[in-house]
Amino acid sequence: MRLGFVLLWIVTGAIACNSGAETETQSSENINIVQEPANIPYQIIKIYPHDTSSYTQGLEWLKDQLWEGTGWYSESKLLLTDFITGKAIKKVKLPDNEFGEGITIFKDKIFQLTWENHKVYQYNAKTLAVEKTFDWPYEGWGITHNDTALIISTGGSNIYWVDPTNFKIVKTVGVTDNNGYVDSINELEWAEGFLYANKYLTDYILKINPATGQVVGRVNMAGLLQQTNQPILANTDVLNGIAYRPSSKTFFITGKRWPALYEIQLN
Repeated sequence: MRLGFVLLWIVTGAIACNSGAETETQSSENINIVQEPANIPYQIIKIYPHDTSSYTQGLEWLKDQLWEGTGWYSESKLLLTDFITGKAIKKVKLPDNEFGEGITIFKDKIFQLTWENHKVYQYNAKTLAVEKTFDWPYEGWGITHNDTALIISTGGSNIYWVDPTNFKIVKTVGVTDNNGYVDSINELEWAEGFLYANKYLTDYILKINPATGQVVGRVNMAGLLQQTNQPILANTDVLNGIAYRPSSKTFFITGKRWPALYEIQLN
């Protein structure tokens, strides 16, 4: 009887262990695996000149006019640019102690962030007169908009949806990929229902699902200046600046103090 009891105990234990292992395997299979962002190829359509004195922070199309926001102390500006020649048509200079950042144009109002000054300018898009200034509690980096809200990055992984009438935050989304949270989110652009973002100090443009914050695609623009035989000077800085042109369904890409503005097609 004692031997029979021992055998029964061993068999019962083995069944229990197998059952537990099976349950653990089934649980593992139910875990959602986050896919690595897809590589997005691109084609260069045309190359235009770009002012190498412009420390580009924001780039935006409005009715086939290209606007640019630039940074650096004593050099920050809002520019209406002739993209064919790279020359400024209109400009507004920020105070010397303010470091300009991203821009966007929403319902004939131009919004321009500043970096550490916690100030946002609202301009009349026709006259360029400053209509309002808003306080912003974080650093200003990139800004874009959808149909209802402004969308702002602050150099981390969070992106903030903001009410354009009072600059109150209405929603926060964290940007993630298969490795977790993605920081250094910089210049932003909204195009065809997705967010596109420069990741600061890299050659990547990220395609982000705005509902979830997941990076679903990535454009690798490493070596773009070298491959197109553009001059690289001591002050040529990183890739920054994304503007989607709805009339051609192309993107315009540049960088801080770059000599070129690229019109590209994402494939």
